Amino acid sequence: QIVKKIIKNSQIKLKGYKIGYKFGLEFFYSKNGRRFLEKLKVKNLWLDIKIFDIPNTSYSSIKSLKDLKNLSYITVHISGGIEMLKAVKKAIKKYNKNLKILGVTVLTSFTNSSIKKVGHTKSIKDLVRKQALLAKKAGIDGIVCSAHEVKTIKNICKGMEIITPGVRLKGEKHNDQKRVMSPKEAFKSGATSIVMGRGIIKGDIKINIQNLIKSLN
Repeated sequence: QIVKKIIKNSQIKLKGYKIGYKFGLEFFYSKNGRRFLEKLKVKNLWLDIKIFDIPNTSYSSIKSLKDLKNLSYITVHISGGIEMLKAVKKAIKKYNKNLKILGVTVLTSFTNSSIKKVGHTKSIKDLVRKQALLAKKAGIDGIVCSAHEVKTIKNICKGMEIITPGVRLKGEKHNDQKRVMSPKEAFKSGATSIVMGRGIIKGDIKINIQNLIKSLN
């Protein structure tokens, strides 16, 4: 029901913007999630499952999705390495040529302090820059990063999509997101697209979308 409400209310036209629909792990793993996506007829459908495994398994995961021809985007963790990225690209070329690969950098729930606790010695900005270079080398279509890192990578990612999650309207709770910007600030930083989840689906969806439009205008 929430998905149907979002689709209905997002028909409001945003001048100069287009709307896409992102479905993540929680939805895809649900009992009827995949079946719902098979029947969904919308443009810019994004499956955000963040593939992160050995090259062979990553290749096979794309093969297993070959029947979902309505997908526009799929996410992979750049941390999986160049061979994994190439394997995903190879599978897409064979099974679904229209599917675009988005490389996920450092999740927006991380801070410089928490990233060190999992063993990284570089700052988030340096790590995202290194990941962007790897994504460019692998020839994937876009990058997913916090708006705080866009200025660092936009020269590297010329011709690629730069999509920023961790976007909140002013005054909205950040929840588990740490590196946050407003929609307008994210676009000013150089993002080509923004991601909004809880800010849209929590509460009155129609009013939330109208507030988003106001913030962009």
